[in-house]
Amino acid sequence: MGEKIAAQSADLADRQLYRQKLRQCLDALRRMHDEGRFDRARALMGLEIELNLADEEGQPAMRNAAVLDAIGSGDFQTELGQFNIEVNIAPHRLGGRVFEELREEVDTALRYADRRAAAAGARIVTVGILPTLMLDHAVLDNISAGDRYQLLNDRILAARGEDLALDIEGVERLKADSVSVMAEAACTSLQLHLQVTPGRFASVWNAAQALTGAQLALGANSPFLFGRELWRETRPILFEQACDTRPHELKEQGVRPITWFGERWVDSVLDLFEENLRYFPSLLPICDEEDPLKTLAAGGVPGLRELRLHNGTIYRWNRPVYDVAAGVPHLRVENRALPAGPTVVDTLANAAFYYGAVRALADQSRPVWQRLPFELAAENFHNGARHGIDAELWWPRSSRLPGSRVPGRGPAVERVPVRELVLRELLPLARQGLDAWGVEPVDRDRYLGVIEQRCLLGTNGAAWQAAVFHDLRDRLGLDRASALGRMTRRYLELMRTGDPVHTWPVR
Repeated sequence: MGEKIAAQSADLADRQLYRQKLRQCLDALRRMHDEGRFDRARALMGLEIELNLADEEGQPAMRNAAVLDAIGSGDFQTELGQFNIEVNIAPHRLGGRVFEELREEVDTALRYADRRAAAAGARIVTVGILPTLMLDHAVLDNISAGDRYQLLNDRILAARGEDLALDIEGVERLKADSVSVMAEAACTSLQLHLQVTPGRFASVWNAAQALTGAQLALGANSPFLFGRELWRETRPILFEQACDTRPHELKEQGVRPITWFGERWVDSVLDLFEENLRYFPSLLPICDEEDPLKTLAAGGVPGLRELRLHNGTIYRWNRPVYDVAAGVPHLRVENRALPAGPTVVDTLANAAFYYGAVRALADQSRPVWQRLPFELAAENFHNGARHGIDAELWWPRSSRLPGSRVPGRGPAVERVPVRELVLRELLPLARQGLDAWGVEPVDRDRYLGVIEQRCLLGTNGAAWQAAVFHDLRDRLGLDRASALGRMTRRYLELMRTGDPVHTWPVR
């Protein structure tokens, strides 16, 4: 849920003072940027994985406090819902056998956590949206303990001035007229961090934006929400609606939502932080005592806490991050589009594809963002989420791709089946990028091979879930709830084998 906070509503500062502090933070960031005060180039990556909790029947388990007590590790933390937790993986240097090292580390951590969770009456599930989660689970009674979660819900509803509503049309349609921000707790994500220098930030962020539609299509793992089959990756549209601070009138005026893909390619990290201040009033105007400009003038490193808190309440799918480690400031691109799971191997395959493809796209002499209109990248984002591995995406025209020209779109772009785009264009780029990072060929081939097999077989987490659900209903005649429950239990069994999802049987 972004920058962590701990405050009561009475602690909220005057908005004018907070706005002034934000501008001071931005001025300090600009000065640090111009004076080259950031950490040197270091190929560092990091992972955060949000997790669901379920009982042995596959039903949501509201047990995160007890589970975290049983796990007893600061690497595991609460998330918004009592049926969620999160694990943070320490940064690793990109190179060598990093993905195999991460597989062993994450697998060991999750298996330990699952054993401890079982003693507390729950099991850990790595899935984008738990298929058995229903609307009556996503209520304020099931919000995690802690002031920050309730405060965020209150501020979103106060900004909107009316109840939140869901209206999502996919394979089926879901309408809910009155929900809280707890509906967003259904979403569990994989967050991929990459430390970058200020000079590289824009090219890496632009590359990540261009790639996000394909990422979602390949990694889709959230086809069910509150008992309905919706998008292949339903999290983005759910997030957009469940965290929308705009009433109808502001939407009609074109006011930007806080869950935002963006509207343009950027030239600098400053562009994004400036947009944050220009377009978005603060949800949590909590002021810190630090004067960032005085800290900077004294030779110190400012925390920029107001800027970081404000940034944490604007849900970009590729978010700029300012942070300080060991007294040294640095910048990161945080990629937030992917769902959790299905397995650790699948998770690391998604990570390998992302880090490799982003490196290669950012290094291109004629980069993709100079050839792909931004509005088509945004369309790709929603198409990839809606249709998953069967999506068609826009991409710059290439002799390697079997695309189709579309009237009115010009000769420079074409619409391409995502499986062909990945196999012919993006996987070779991902291999090239991992080679540039110095990743060992055995890791490169293993994890990108998982992505290749998903494309060849047309199977990812969402496709498997939907196929099993329909098989159970059509072949065995199970009702909707029973089919979702049995499918979830089978998912749990196969997830624990560690075998990637493209190898899972439907029956």
